[in-house]
Amino acid sequence: MTRRIAVLSGGLSLEREVSLRSGTRVADALADRGHEVERLDVDADLVPNLERGGFDVVFLALHGSAGEDGTIQSLLELAGLPYTGPDVLASSLAWNKPIAQGLYARAGLTVPDRVTLSQQAFREMGAVSVVDRVAAALGSPLVVKPATGGSSLGLTIVEDPSRLPQAIVGAFSYADSVLIEAFVEGTEVAVTVLDGRALPAVEIQPKDGTYDFAARYTAGATEFHVPARLDDAVTAACEDVAVTAERAIGGRHICRADLIVTPDGVPTMLELDTSPGLTETSLVPLAAHAAGLAFGDLCETLVELAASRRGTSPTAGRSGARA
Repeated sequence: MTRRIAVLSGGLSLEREVSLRSGTRVADALADRGHEVERLDVDADLVPNLERGGFDVVFLALHGSAGEDGTIQSLLELAGLPYTGPDVLASSLAWNKPIAQGLYARAGLTVPDRVTLSQQAFREMGAVSVVDRVAAALGSPLVVKPATGGSSLGLTIVEDPSRLPQAIVGAFSYADSVLIEAFVEGTEVAVTVLDGRALPAVEIQPKDGTYDFAARYTAGATEFHVPARLDDAVTAACEDVAVTAERAIGGRHICRADLIVTPDGVPTMLELDTSPGLTETSLVPLAAHAAGLAFGDLCETLVELAASRRGTSPTAGRSGARA
């Protein structure tokens, strides 16, 4: 069925350029399928453009705060427009990493030991006191990241506790609170959940050892293995973790779970991306391809899920069966 589709990308977040790349690829794929596609940026003209556009579906290719904190989802619901991806509540829950990790832990998943710190607490307690308490509680190495945000922006791995204040201040440049985690050694794995089912796990092997912003979006900077080089039992456990995490925040349509598999085969849940990248170097298209789903088919599936206003059934099984 041919539809009129608005593809939202861009915005003012630090992930604008990545979003534009995702949006271009999605728009081209849907146009190739015969849909009438219009690309829209998140600017002062967005609401009037949506109101007069006559759109059947809005495809969200927004990354960062522009598309993942629930704001744009709330606007689209007020406008009565169906859209791809999780709803307002699920988006806002996943966007706040400390809250989301609490929900994952409550759902029985393994998450890193962690501390959340606001700028106000950091100032009032003093840097020395913070370093001493956090290092004593979590040990080292430590991972410091903004409490909200994506694409590993503002993330630092701290080997020496004396460098922790610098890392914390750096993360405050991206958010008002930071999440400090005990470093989990192991294999980085991403599992995409599409309509409640796990796609093949992607193993991530950055060439410089850290899967940061440059490693994510620079062609050739990271090696990917799809399916991940894990035994069947560990693969099944990763899939189950991803599906359970999505259910914990009430997600729907699509998300990507980021995990670390420890040397003894235990998946540790890090975070959930509710508007994952769809560029040529992104993980979701790799997983879809491994599942036999072409990029155009993936985009078409998301459009149909949104158009039918379907979400993941609350009675669906927890099993992350391969799609």
